[in-house]
Amino acid sequence: QLQASGGGSVQAGGSLRLSCAASGRTFSNYAMGWFRQAPGKEREFVAAISWSGGSTAYSDSVKGRFTISRDNAKNTVYLQMSSLKPEDTAVYFCAAPLRAWTVVPGTSTRDYTYWGQGTLVTVSS
Repeated sequence: QLQASGGGSVQAGGSLRLSCAASGRTFSNYAMGWFRQAPGKEREFVAAISWSGGSTAYSDSVKGRFTISRDNAKNTVYLQMSSLKPEDTAVYFCAAPLRAWTVVPGTSTRDYTYWGQGTLVTVSS
């Protein structure tokens, strides 16, 4: 089970930190990903992190502004978002793959089996 939180409304240029708490499996064995979906658009990749935290991936649109991290002791993955833009407005979802020990975290929705309920981020200009 994945529970995302931390969304809210912020002005452009502001920051937010999203959290995703995991339960039900050995969290530290699995890569984790963040995706987002804006109204009328398909769900898109944002960031991902390997099971160890040693490998990360970002979409070009957020690279340099967002940082994904994880705390395996707390079974939680984070997405620190800075320099937010109105185009970052979306529902953000955390996700986990079916298989453990993936060295390179996936960047496609097809790479993930388990999804959180989403948390809304609204960035105003």
